[in-house]
Amino acid sequence: MMSETLGVILAGGLARRMGGGDKPMRSIAGRTILARVIDRLSHQCDGLILNANGDAARFAAFNLPVVADSVEGFAGPLAGILAALDWAAEHRPHVEWVVSAAADCPFLPRDLVKRFQTARMEEEALLCTARSGGQTHPVIGLWNVGLREELRHALVVEDCRKIDRWTARYKLATIDWPVEPLDPFFNANTPDDLEDAEWLAKLDD
Repeated sequence: MMSETLGVILAGGLARRMGGGDKPMRSIAGRTILARVIDRLSHQCDGLILNANGDAARFAAFNLPVVADSVEGFAGPLAGILAALDWAAEHRPHVEWVVSAAADCPFLPRDLVKRFQTARMEEEALLCTARSGGQTHPVIGLWNVGLREELRHALVVEDCRKIDRWTARYKLATIDWPVEPLDPFFNANTPDDLEDAEWLAKLDD
């Protein structure tokens, strides 16, 4: 039986390449990027939360718990993942696994959680990450809640902010996805990416 998995959508970035603001609130083919990410993950997870900093009210329409970083100073995606692990430990203590996804990836695989959970069981891994076209996507991952204190120590004491530097300490399963007809981990970082996403959305429908 597949283990329960909490999903966290990481929306804590500063979106500098997009000119600032909330990048996930930009639209692709009439729908916000965030709405597309929620649609992809909600059917795969046993609940979703949103990691975002600042005024949580701007995401009220999505009816998700909004969890801010507990580590100050925009410490990067690992801080958002830690916040999600802490939230799971407090609010869903029976959940052992959290899957993370970037809030700017509108075409996430519909089999993401299933393949992660299968791989971590087969490989006896504590963590999973995604890869496509030979490129790893460390923000797209499966995390064991039991590692949260070790992650906190790495962030706060060691100032370790690179995901792959931290995950290298553990048994990690890396799962490949095809990039045809489109890369499921395409992320919209720039205005040009938004233009590309408009026609990619037609392939994805």
